[in-house]
Amino acid sequence: MNNTKKAGRPRKFNRDEALLAAVNVFWAKGYDGASLKDLTEGMGINGPSLYATFGDKHALYLQAIDRYSTNDACAPLVAFESEQDITAAVRAFMVAAIDYATHHKSGARGCFLSACVATSAGEVEGVQPVLRQAIEDTDKRLAARFDLEKEKGTLAANFPSLERARLMFDLRQGHVFRARAGLDGDTMLSDLDQRTAMVLRFDEGV
Repeated sequence: MNNTKKAGRPRKFNRDEALLAAVNVFWAKGYDGASLKDLTEGMGINGPSLYATFGDKHALYLQAIDRYSTNDACAPLVAFESEQDITAAVRAFMVAAIDYATHHKSGARGCFLSACVATSAGEVEGVQPVLRQAIEDTDKRLAARFDLEKEKGTLAANFPSLERARLMFDLRQGHVFRARAGLDGDTMLSDLDQRTAMVLRFDEGV
């Protein structure tokens, strides 16, 4: 009788789901606080599978940031691009951002980029350019919608698209910060009409 154990096959798993789980672990514990044990348990995989698929912890972190930036974080952008009316679109962007910041299914408050990634940008190699690119891409995507409205004649031809896109992003981050401080969504929604008007207000003579 041959008692030699056969080598076990690598455990199959969904790469995207595992990466999203890694986002949630880093989000909850931070880069330094997330151990390999935390990550493997949260992702539902073993150490060899983690290294074979994602590389080391540092490489996994960069991939987690990219995954969040290109997929998970786009709910406010999708809301902004889906509304036909530009006023409704700006408001929908902020409503989605507030909802995401206060009711994320993981229980985390705020935004992964501001709550975790931004704090590690100066300490973890490679994070700063990834974060900067994520911000620039968001600015451009928001500005593109304003440019479309200018082409349609809904907004003035000299409406400052990129500047207002940056303002929207900064207002969004302000909501995230408030969510981290424990303010509830209803409180933040109370002055949303004024913030929407602030983004769109423009003197064509300027």
